[in-house]
Order: sequence, then structure tokens, then C-alpha cells
Amino acid sequence: MNKALLLVTCLLLGSCGNVGVEHYAQEQPKLDLAAFFSRPVQAWGIFQKRSGEVARRFHVCITSHREGQRLILDERFVYSDGERQQRVWTLVPDGPGRWRGSAGDVIGEARGEVAGNALRWRYRLDLPVDGQHWQVDLDDWMYLMDDDTLINRSSMRKLGVEIGQITLFFRPLSEGMSCN
Repeated sequence: MNKALLLVTCLLLGSCGNVGVEHYAQEQPKLDLAAFFSRPVQAWGIFQKRSGEVARRFHVCITSHREGQRLILDERFVYSDGERQQRVWTLVPDGPGRWRGSAGDVIGEARGEVAGNALRWRYRLDLPVDGQHWQVDLDDWMYLMDDDTLINRSSMRKLGVEIGQITLFFRPLSEGMSCN
């Protein structure tokens, strides 16, 4: 009986911590996703294991273009161990403050909501890990700090258990600079 009570208490406490994106509706500056990514952007990030250990560091160069209503983001990753990856997102507006997205390694469709300075972006990713492929769920939260700084914090879960977190800082590429 005590174990059941403890389990119910944990589940209830866990559900109390969920903040919806609408909580940030009045925050400034307002995030316009298409405008922020309308210019070349670079990002720096880390992946931390559950223990807090930084397991990977990476740099990303992002270019974009429009195809009608669709926003295409071409992300090119370079990891600290020299590995390179590419992910091309196709994002489509899905009503006021909502986006849908797809990419080659995204399973199904990504869903995003924007309010104020925040974006919550959720999707399932086919992640190569040590010669295997894991299906992991990502819950990304992006916050526009000023016109040129976007911070991303993501929780990565497998089978509902957090396996790590990703932190990224996005900035526009400086005039005349290339991102290689």
C-alpha cells in the first residue's frame, strides 16, 4: 500500500511541474520563428547525460529559405569528435502560434507552439547510438532573449525516462562570416 501511495504522489507532483507555452505570452521580445531563421544562424551546444556529464559538444550552421508557406531549415552539425550530420527541417504554419515540421530522421510529425518569446517543439527522433537506432522523444523549449540570441533547452527521453538534456545557443552569423 505504501508503494502505491508513493507512486501516486510522485505522478501527481510530476504533473504539477508542467508549464504551458501560453505562460510566456506576454514575454518580450516576441519570437517570430520565420524571421529569426530568415538569415544564416549558428549555434553551439552540448548534450549532457542524466548524471550531468557533458557527453558531446557541437556547433551547428543553419541556412534557410522559403517555399511558399514552408520554411526550410538546413542544419549542419559538427561534433567535437569530428562527426558531421545534416538535418533538413520543413516547417509549416499550422494556425496562429502553431507549427508542424518534418525531417529525415524525425519519426512522424513534429509539433510546435509559440507564445511571447517562447517556442515549445516536440518530436520523436531516430537517433543512431553505438551502431543501433534509438527512438527518443525530444521536448524542446526555445526562448528569445534579444533580437539576436535564442536559447534552446531540450529534454531527451527514451520509453518515458529522461536520458539526457541538450542546451543550445543560437546567434545570427556575422556579416561576411562563413560557417564551416
